[in-house]
Amino acid sequence: MEAIEIARKLAGLGQSGDAVRAYGLAVQQGAAPIEQMEAAAYILQNGGDYRVSYGCFVGLYNQGLFREDILPLMEAVFYEPNVKMMKSRYERNCKLLAKYPYLFRRDFVPFEELPIRFFPYDDHNGYVPFYRGEERFGEFVSFGNQVIGRNFFKDLDKPILAEDVFSQYELEYLNDNVRKSEDVGRENHVYLHYGSWGVFCAYLQCLNLRKLLESRKLVFLIEDEIGQYPIDFEERFGIDYSRYPVKPVSIREVKRLIWHTQLSTHNGGDFFNEVFDGHPNLLCMPSLMMSNMVNVIKEVRTALEQAPTMQSALETIHWPARQVMEMYHMRDRTDKDILVGLFLGKEEAMCCMDPNARIAPALFFQPHFSNIVYQLRVDSANRTVLEAENYDEIHRSPIFHNFKYIKTFTPVRRFTQSHGATVGFMYMESLSADDKEKGTAKTVVSDAVMERVLNRSFMIDPEDRLYKDGVLVRLEDGKLNPKATFRALAAFLDLPYTESMEVCSESGKPVPYSGGDGYAPGFKPDIIERPYDMYMNGDECCFIEYFLRDAYAYCGYDFHYYDGAPMDEERVKKLIEGFVTINHYMEETQIKIFREAEVSQDGVPVDEELAEKVYRELMKNYMKQFDENRLNSARILLEGLRFVNKRGQPLRMMPKLKLDEALLERPLYH
Repeated sequence: MEAIEIARKLAGLGQSGDAVRAYGLAVQQGAAPIEQMEAAAYILQNGGDYRVSYGCFVGLYNQGLFREDILPLMEAVFYEPNVKMMKSRYERNCKLLAKYPYLFRRDFVPFEELPIRFFPYDDHNGYVPFYRGEERFGEFVSFGNQVIGRNFFKDLDKPILAEDVFSQYELEYLNDNVRKSEDVGRENHVYLHYGSWGVFCAYLQCLNLRKLLESRKLVFLIEDEIGQYPIDFEERFGIDYSRYPVKPVSIREVKRLIWHTQLSTHNGGDFFNEVFDGHPNLLCMPSLMMSNMVNVIKEVRTALEQAPTMQSALETIHWPARQVMEMYHMRDRTDKDILVGLFLGKEEAMCCMDPNARIAPALFFQPHFSNIVYQLRVDSANRTVLEAENYDEIHRSPIFHNFKYIKTFTPVRRFTQSHGATVGFMYMESLSADDKEKGTAKTVVSDAVMERVLNRSFMIDPEDRLYKDGVLVRLEDGKLNPKATFRALAAFLDLPYTESMEVCSESGKPVPYSGGDGYAPGFKPDIIERPYDMYMNGDECCFIEYFLRDAYAYCGYDFHYYDGAPMDEERVKKLIEGFVTINHYMEETQIKIFREAEVSQDGVPVDEELAEKVYRELMKNYMKQFDENRLNSARILLEGLRFVNKRGQPLRMMPKLKLDEALLERPLYH
């Protein structure tokens, strides 16, 4: 029996809750138009998810079906309850604009004649436009969507010019990040060009312009007024901005964060830091340990709160005086303010920043962790849940929450290459500790195979504030096709592409290592195929590739070890038995820790031979636990690669950075 038939029977029996669910399933399964109309009406009348009905009505109307029924229904249910609010907002915006000096038209369209009606969709400033002249509904639009969808700051030689910006979030972004003309000593308004006066007026139903107009940064150009760009403010308005001295950037002018996330260890993060180092529109430092940053911010906050006088604060906090003074007098200072103050006070972060730039700098930040470890569990709904303490720490951090604008990018590298580099690094760190501590190994090689398989930092909740405006970028593309990659990444991050991005540097100075192949040092691509045979083997890499097969396909990586054959528990067991390389390094480094513990019997130390037997037994049990955990996790993963976060929200792949094929210099890496 089909879902629509089940829904009708349940509705006939008065079981409305079950009927609503059945009707929703019928819609998902592609019911016929007449059945969709039936389902949408029933769901709306019986307390189901109104969005299902909304979507059905819009889709059917745009197909030319049931129009005489749908539009009056949509107006009665969704439009009319909100029209008074939208009319009030429209009139308020018109009143503000009528007095605004940089809008040169005043013939506002009467509300009832606006060419677009906006039908509210949700409580988050989301609407579906209805184009009256065309008699059709448009695509859903969210005016507060926290995404910057274009490269506004591509060219900073002239004042910013942007076409048809209707996003509240993007308008605020431009207003907040373009510096005042008075602060940069030159004409520096934001020119907003709208191709249709009627459409511009229509959007005033949904925008809030009051705060945007207060700073008088925006210049509105309508239709053919574009010919006035850029305006000579001295000639037209009698304002000579060259009289004003350039002001240093203040702490609270820095409102946007570029978060360079650490997907995992040895993913090419340092390379990306070196490319962005020295950018004139960034406050940039090498990756910083998250724990260190938290401690520094805490210490500075405490010092500011306990300082009885300005002089005391200056003597306690060893920053440039201007930042200390600004922080001391700041009301409601946040951890974000302190972090920005720290960067503004560091010569290495400020060394290449353009003090005359039209825009406030973004803070480029890569909080670093010694390792990224995910835990896997199955919840009561039989869903695979991924959890990571590092991820939770970022989400708890007020540093991130207090930035109004966040752009996120995550470097990814072929997973087996990243794995081999990680094992090699951990092992060399353990040897270094031996030399320093006379046999005491503080670093051990962990179960890097399972850590790699369970680390799905490239999967996100798309509604997560910190990842809402983010991309995944491949290290291989940055090395093999730097021109295409970094132009695309600069555009996504809303930065101008600059010559500084063609040099790998730290604190503005080129990184002193050789290579090149036609590029500045640091762009040598040999790391892409660097062998790590000492630190990984075929069984381990086959295991990694199989259980990350969805990520391999998504990222465009071919398999080098997994043969594509079916995988079952028996084959998994055989692969785990072949983890001899990772096991060797784990045992070699861990047994040193065991040997540090003195073995005694009845309080008397035992001889070396007996102690060694104890160590070996401990090591055997230690490794047995890892094998059991590996197999248990593999059993869960064999059920399918579908994951949710702790809140039960499905995780999806982070969007990939799109490259301009015309700029490719080498074939894309596979």
